[in-house]
Formats: sequence, structure tokens, C-alpha cells
Amino acid sequence: MIDALRNSVAHVFVDHLDSPSLSDTDQHHLSRVLRLRDGESVTASDGRGGWRACEWADGQLRVVGDIVRVPAPTQRIGVAFAPVKGDRNDWSVQKLTEIGMDDIVLLAPTRHSVVRWSDADKQLRKLSVVAREAAMQSRRVWLPAVSGLVSLADALVMPGAAVADPSGTAWFASMGTEHSATLTAPTVVIVGPEGGFDIDEIPASVPRVSLGDTILRAETATLVAATLLASASRAKGAS
Repeated sequence: MIDALRNSVAHVFVDHLDSPSLSDTDQHHLSRVLRLRDGESVTASDGRGGWRACEWADGQLRVVGDIVRVPAPTQRIGVAFAPVKGDRNDWSVQKLTEIGMDDIVLLAPTRHSVVRWSDADKQLRKLSVVAREAAMQSRRVWLPAVSGLVSLADALVMPGAAVADPSGTAWFASMGTEHSATLTAPTVVIVGPEGGFDIDEIPASVPRVSLGDTILRAETATLVAATLLASASRAKGAS
């Protein structure tokens, strides 16, 4: 990460980098919650790879640096997961964003789903806000795409999709070994509901990947999948 982003006191998203202006919510957060002082560093991003250094001045942003463009990832990575009860979806989206997922996909109800949203659009808008706030905290300049509700059938045909399954290939455990070169790396991991998927819900042709030897809660599996995907992506980029 670039030092100016890492070391800024705050990071915000704006509509236009040419003349960055804060939303009322962000202005309140910076002035009343963070209590920024004049001259403190703030970075502003358009969420599409562009950002620039600013400073806090009289309750607004003052531009102090040129616009910088960070290329889009050459290979997007993401997790598709079944919604769970309570506020654990917020937690999952927050952590997926912090870890660096490009795509966060909420699955439509499957056979063993406990959660069945009657207000999916409202829930997705809320989760998009959660992702934006997490991207601010983690200094991202590309906002993740939060989408749903996507049917399992559509998720299974996403490029690079694999299903998290205890009986699956331990691809992630083989990262960096000679064996990993013979395996196709997943770029999207699909995590089922607490009750899992039935055998007949997943075609035999769909790759299955193991997330470890223990039984995980659904939201834990989501987090583990994201962490392993991000690690694999970094390892590939470094090779």
C-alpha cells in the first residue's frame, strides 16, 4: 500500500476527484467523530481506482496532491455466500472488504437456507454501505461490488467458481508447491448456508475446495475462503 494512503488520518470516497466534496455523513464523521484538525491528512478516492491527497481545512477537503490512478485488478476474486441470521452478514461483508474481495455476492435461498429475505433490495443497500465504510477504514481505492440475490445455478457458472466443501481438493494447502501448478486456482468460492448444500444441488463438474479439516460456521467459512483467496492472489502476483 502507498504510504500516503496508509498514513492518512482518514480516507473518504467522493463523486469527483477534480473538486472533492464530502457527503453530509462523511463531513460529520470527520469533524465530529474523528475531530480532525486543520492541516491533518485525508485521502479521497472515487472508488474506481483514482485517489488524491488532501488535507482538512475549515471543515472541508483542500487538495494537496495530484490524482493518482491505480489499475484495476487483473484477476478479480470474490466470495458468494448464503445470508445468515442477525447482523453476521454485516460482519461478513465488512471483513470481506477489509481482506480485499473484489466481488461480494449474496446467494438466493437454497434448500437448507434458514434466512429468506423479504426485503432483499433494502438489505443489499445496507450491505453496500457497510462495504463502503469498511473500504474507507482499510484504505481501498477500488470499491467492491456487492450484488445479489444470485441463484446458486448462476453462481456455479461464474468464471473460476468453486464450492467450499470439506471433501474438496486442498488446493489452498498446496499453494506454492509443485502440486499447485497442476491445479486450477479458484477465483470465486461459494459458501453454503449453515445446513450446507445437498449433493444433488452441486453438479459433479463443479470444483470443490477444502477450507481446512474442521467444521466451520457459515460466516467463519466465508472469512477463511476470502483470506485464502487473497493469499493465493498475492502469491500469484509475486510469482
